[in-house]
Amino acid sequence: MSNFLIIGASRGIGEGFSLGLPEEGDRVWLVSRTCPEALDEDDGVDREWLELDVAAQGSGDELADWIGDETLDVVIYNAGIWESGGFEPEYDFDQAPEEESWRIIDVNLSAAITCIQAVLPHLRRSSKGRIFLIGSAAGLENTGLLEVAYTASKFGIRGLSQALRENLRWDRIGVTCINPGEVANEIPFADGPEAAIEAYESTRIPIQDIVDLVRCVMDLSPAACVKEINVPAMTDEYA
Repeated sequence: MSNFLIIGASRGIGEGFSLGLPEEGDRVWLVSRTCPEALDEDDGVDREWLELDVAAQGSGDELADWIGDETLDVVIYNAGIWESGGFEPEYDFDQAPEEESWRIIDVNLSAAITCIQAVLPHLRRSSKGRIFLIGSAAGLENTGLLEVAYTASKFGIRGLSQALRENLRWDRIGVTCINPGEVANEIPFADGPEAAIEAYESTRIPIQDIVDLVRCVMDLSPAACVKEINVPAMTDEYA
């Protein structure tokens, strides 16, 4: 049996993690601002949901209190937002509202630091602890993307993963940063990878591929440290 904490779990990759990673008898704590449909699944997995704005002050303490004295084996930080008009022709950094930029950094990066810090005692109780930070290909060098706050936050996630790994090395808690390119978040996980491949002709990655990567790292021995995985779509022009 394994215990999972998935932050940013209501849709897209987060929904895929909540459905595709746990097995019968596992327990999953889901964190998001909207109610995950995965709560309705009848598959022998114990799922609980906390409605939480992770960027709010004190959210880490609320998260730790909710989990109580339980052990966590896997923590996934998947929460992420981007600019209004981001990745669209109308995006204009000159017009980006200050409050929006602050919000992106708070949700994508600052909250990852505080939430993970809050649940470290729960992870240290596990003999197979793993942390997964979901970054983005936008956080890699020289992608040519324009979205300033989002790109900065995803570069920051990579730095967080590197420093966090050094802090937790002797606790034998693995820290892995996964940097996907465009993911087919609009295709429900239940539809399978073929639906995403057909819909986007390999320009977007099926959610299942990211889920499978996490499971692969989870299944490695505690002696293995997978630092970072870059996963662009096969025909991604920004790869």
